[in-house]
Amino acid sequence: MYVADSRAGTPGAPASADGAVRSPAGRRLAAVGPTVLALGTVSLITDVSSEMVTAVMPLYLVAGLGLSPLGFGLLDGVYNGFSALVRLAGGHLADRGGGRHKRVAVLGYGLSALCKPLLLLAHTLTPIGLVLAADRTGKGLRTAPRDALISLSGPPETRGRAFGVHRAMDTAGALLGPLAAFWILRVTVDGYDAVFTVSFCVAATGVLVLLLFVPSGSSAGGSGSGSGSGSGRIGRTGGTGSAVRTGGPAADHATLRAAVGLLADRDLRRITVCAVLLGLATVSDSFVYLLLQRRLGVPDRWFALLPLGTAAAFLLLAVPLGRLADRIGRRRMFLAGHGALFAAYLLLLTSWHGTALPYAVLLLHGTFYAATDGVLMAAASRRVPAALRSSGLAVVQTGHALARFACSLAFGAAWTLWGDRTALLASTAALAVCAAWCTVSLRPARETAS
Repeated sequence: MYVADSRAGTPGAPASADGAVRSPAGRRLAAVGPTVLALGTVSLITDVSSEMVTAVMPLYLVAGLGLSPLGFGLLDGVYNGFSALVRLAGGHLADRGGGRHKRVAVLGYGLSALCKPLLLLAHTLTPIGLVLAADRTGKGLRTAPRDALISLSGPPETRGRAFGVHRAMDTAGALLGPLAAFWILRVTVDGYDAVFTVSFCVAATGVLVLLLFVPSGSSAGGSGSGSGSGSGRIGRTGGTGSAVRTGGPAADHATLRAAVGLLADRDLRRITVCAVLLGLATVSDSFVYLLLQRRLGVPDRWFALLPLGTAAAFLLLAVPLGRLADRIGRRRMFLAGHGALFAAYLLLLTSWHGTALPYAVLLLHGTFYAATDGVLMAAASRRVPAALRSSGLAVVQTGHALARFACSLAFGAAWTLWGDRTALLASTAALAVCAAWCTVSLRPARETAS
């Protein structure tokens, strides 16, 4: 794991409006802090648990319970998009009272852990949907506070690297989870029940690590407050002409209205709108794996291994692309990641059936996540004051998650009505149009350095 110093930039070095750092030669940045490493460990353990379930869930629902693509799209949309309904609430709760990021994160991780054994009792669409909704509620509660702790743990110009390190550790868990699920399915009789039971035990371990080793919000921060560091003043955002509240008592100003009001900042609004538009054309991971299985005739027993390709690429590229985003601009990297996703869709649409096809698709799929997941939060956090860090990031996350929820429903319906190829062709065309619009909207030359 990369935690050493790098010549990527200098604390206090000027950054362009695109998020790129301009650092004087010979100066070195501080290493990634212990808060990032502790949160990365929690995410690694938790992702082992969640990805064990995610790896087997598509096959469990479609082959085991006989759901149609539309029914699976509904449940997959719940699984990936329901958290959007509570992310604003999680961010708001974390920012109230001067920053209760850790306590809200513990609540979210704990709720998700408790949902794992409930899958043992759910065997029809309605109870499974309720359990998945509760699990995603936990994810929604914890995501913004966790990302706020990361963004507050170091100087603004190293956030791409910090989020890259965290996402790499998180993805190490995503790599181990499917392997664990595959092994459990092979050595046990009641494979799915065993996966759900072990998943709960691993998730409970992650909650304990969070409680014991992650500092609270008041002690986690460093110099990472950015342009809105709680200094008690009203500051201008660079070049937008709109005032953003950057200080005052956090408990007084950390309201949902204030968080949504951050969208008055033109730069943050553009980032959020682009995240929503691109999310509307981003096909769910589970559908990508189901498409690969159909194209290649992958046996059911090997299906749980398909997410490993995405996770491996994500793991290898998260830190390098996070550092590169700090240098060349986070919005450029975010758009380049969607270019990789577009290429993956094109490969799935071709008639090529070679043995290299799954490796190429999964490599591009993992590159997409490495270039966009943490990079989006790093780009958005630059425009959000410290007192509203959780709720402000939750605004961006909510829009993106709701868009992906809508995409899951639409893709499942299109697959049911017209077939998988037509559904993917429509998503590919939509992605191309949205990416072209966002490239113009996020063009660095249109911004003013702050």
